This record gives sequence, structure tokens and C-alpha cells, in this order.
Amino acid sequence: MNTLLIIIATLLAIIFFTPLLIFGYLYFIDKHQAQHSVLRNYPVLGKMRYMLEKIGPEMRQYLYHNDNEGSPFNRNEFIFVNKAAKYKDRMLGFGSERDFEKPGLYLVNKMFPLQHSELKIDQSRKVNTKLYQITQEGFISRDEHREDKVIDPYLLSDEDAIVIGRHTAAEPFQVKGLIGQSAMSFGSLGSHAITALSEGLGMAGGTWMNTGEGSVSPYHEKGDVDLIMQISSGLFGVRTKEGAFSWEAFKEKSAKKNVKAFELKLAQGAKPRGGHLAANKVTEEIAEIRTLTPWEEVDSPNRFENINDTGELLDFLNQLREVGGKPVGIKMTVGNEAEVEDMVKVMVEKDIIPDFITVDGGNGGSGATYYEMAASVGLPTFAALPYVDQLLEKYGLRERTLIIASGQLVTPDKVAMALAMGADLVNIARGFMMSTGCIRSHRCHTNTCPVGVATTDPKLERALDIDEKKYRVCNYLISMREGLFDLAAIAGIDSPTKFTKEHLIYKEQFKVHGG
Repeated sequence: MNTLLIIIATLLAIIFFTPLLIFGYLYFIDKHQAQHSVLRNYPVLGKMRYMLEKIGPEMRQYLYHNDNEGSPFNRNEFIFVNKAAKYKDRMLGFGSERDFEKPGLYLVNKMFPLQHSELKIDQSRKVNTKLYQITQEGFISRDEHREDKVIDPYLLSDEDAIVIGRHTAAEPFQVKGLIGQSAMSFGSLGSHAITALSEGLGMAGGTWMNTGEGSVSPYHEKGDVDLIMQISSGLFGVRTKEGAFSWEAFKEKSAKKNVKAFELKLAQGAKPRGGHLAANKVTEEIAEIRTLTPWEEVDSPNRFENINDTGELLDFLNQLREVGGKPVGIKMTVGNEAEVEDMVKVMVEKDIIPDFITVDGGNGGSGATYYEMAASVGLPTFAALPYVDQLLEKYGLRERTLIIASGQLVTPDKVAMALAMGADLVNIARGFMMSTGCIRSHRCHTNTCPVGVATTDPKLERALDIDEKKYRVCNYLISMREGLFDLAAIAGIDSPTKFTKEHLIYKEQFKVHGG
């Protein structure tokens, strides 16, 4: 009996005094450290501030932001992508939460829109996919299962198909969908994410996948999808071990059947400077693909080291086109408008016109970059796009090249607006990231992505099931194309290729009375 009492008393003492000892230790450490002022004045208690700060992003995202708040994408846009990817569903109830009293862009509708049967859509090739069906949805649980489905692809008709390099390339590139995947490298994204994207896009058909500056990886080639290989200032995939451009490596890449075009990256929205890849992402596999040294941090130069002006850029572009036989374009972010106009003038003088010009808004940003560059460098997409379109029109080049727009265009209405502003095609990066499971954790630069998308850590990549996510990629893309055709019908045109500035209206601030 006495022994039992002693044991109980000892346990009670441990339970009571252990927290006191821990708090006492923390109090002493906090009181005498010099790094944090708040902890010196409020030992232990001050740690609550850092705990709240740590979970602040999640609290704002899930609790405090309303559905139209949050950047770079609000919750409504995030939900749209996920519903389209899982259920191929674009419906909402009770109306939009957009603040209609604020000024903004709107699409023009016709009093007598077209019927679905009047649209020029190629539905001849069906797509086998999987969609989720919700059986029962409770407060803390959801019972759902996947079902095999055969869906329409919503491709452009042969008549409206877009041909890149029609007049210049020995092997032009035809696409029957207006939306493709923007540049995302293997390294920035992991092998599972790239594979899911490749296979999902290949299932949907009529699209393309930009490899990003990290060159063509085996994972880009997993699916039956056409590739646009990006060549950046780092020359990854087309360089010697010393870092010089390699014509042999370029010929090898251009000989690949699935590589349909090349893109010279001058800049992109997230990083107007050269690209960056943290050392812990430069695995031996990535180093081999990019011709780099493993486990060393990589910063691409701010520009191509041997290209100092537009004339030299266009000469290099033309040489790539002649040697490779495939279309070659450029990617840029518009900042200095006069400089862009000078570039167009040189195109006219030399009669060398890129097969496409990718206009990436300063609001783009799938890749990791520095705060000051992501926040304040380069015009947003909807400001830059019409400027480039008008310049090409002014100098008589509009019919000789194509414009690809990118930068936060993750919903059909945003894509339609971009097309109306002058784009011929649209690139999407983060929308496709979200379709593979991205939860916007803002850890793209740390290699610790909790859902296995923006990481090359095998343990974290396991979270991303390729066979599940590839269908989501496919469904999201086809949902986008279907929504685009629906908007075309409302606008009174039989194909989304016919959107023009006449289909846009900008409404100044106004008040809506009644309701």
C-alpha cells in the first residue's frame, strides 16, 4: 500500500513539476537571448506570437479571407480549378461573388447567341477519362468514387486550327486547342508532377507542353503530348559542359518527333532575371539532363551572354529555325514600351519575325523568384498584351506571327478576355499545378512542397499519385475548352478563335440599385 502511494505521489510530482521545469528553462533562455525583443520582455508568452505568425497564412486562406480575397488566386478560382479537374464541373449556385460596383472588364453578350449546334467544334475524337461522383457529403466526411467516362474533347475545327510557323518552318506545328501548359521545368516540379501533366495533356489532345528552361526530361515524354522546348540564357539541354551553346545538342533535340517548336526565353513574369534552382533540387538526374554539376545552386545569366541586341537575337533565332527546321519564338515580359517597339522595328528591318511571341505578364509566377521582382517588375498580362498586339498591327507583322498570352489565366473567362485582347493562344502554369494537387502552400522554392508537386524529394513526391492526377489534368483542360466554346456562343461567334476587342467592354465604377 505504501509503495503504491509512493508511486502515485511520484507520478503526480512529475506531472506537476515537469511543466514548471520546462517553462522555467524556456523563461530563462528567452529572458537572456538577444535575437527577439518580444521574448526578452515577455518570455514564454511571447512565443504565442511566433506560433500565430507561423500558422497565419493557413488561417487567412481557410478562415479569414473571403472567397474573392487572396493572391495570386482567390478561393473561388482555386475551387473552380479543383471542381473542373475532379468532376468536370463548372457550375455555381446563387450567383457570382464578384464586386460589380468596382470598375472592370466584361465580355459582351449577344441578344441572340448561337446554338451549340452552330459552333465549329471537332468532337470526332473521344476522350476516356475518370470523373469523381459524390455519393454522400457530410460535415466532416465525403463519400465519393471515380467512374470511367467518355467525354468530348472540344477541339477546334480543322479550318480554325492554329498553325505555328506556317510560312517559315520546314515543319510547322498545328494545334487544335487554344490552351497549353506554360513553361515548367523538371527540377522546379518533380518527376511525378511532370509525368501527370504529360500524360493528362496527352489524353486531352490538341495541346502542348512547354518544357521550361530545364530542357526535355524523360518525364515530359511520358505522355503522347507535343512539346515546346524552351531555351533560356542558361542553355540547359543545348550546352557544352563549359556552358557554351552546342549545335550538336540542339540538332539532337530538334530531331525528336515530339519536340514541335522552340522558345527563346528573354524573361518570364516571375523572374525577369535569369532562372534559379536551389542546390538541393539539382539532383544527379537533373544535372545530367541540364549538363550541370550535381548539388550546386544554379543561377542562369540575366540574358544570353553572346546576344547583346535585337539584331543578334533575331539572327540566332533564324539560324535555329534553319538548322532545326521547326518554329522558333521568343518569350518576354513587357516593361519598357519603347524598347519593345524598337524590337519590332528591327524585325521589320531584318525581315526576321519570330513564329510566336509569348507575352508573360508580370503577374505570372509558377517559379521561385525574389520578392521585389515578382511584385514590381513588368506589366501585368492585360496591360502588356494589347500593347504588343497593337505594335505588331502598326508595323504590319500581325499576320506573320502569333501571340501566346500567360499570367493568371486559369478560368475560361480570363482566357476569352486574353484572346479578345489579341492573343492567339494561351499558356497556363499554376492552373495545371493546382490540377495536380497544388494547395498554394508557397513552398515552391524550398523543395518541401507538402503535396509532392514542386519538389524532387522522393518521400514528398509519393503523395502525388500519377494515375489519379493525370485524369484531373485532362479534365481541367477540357473543362476550360468547353467553357471557352460556351462563351463564344454567348458572344455570337462560332469559334473562340474569333474573339476580338469588340467583345470586351470596360465598365467604370457604378452603383447597382435594387436587386
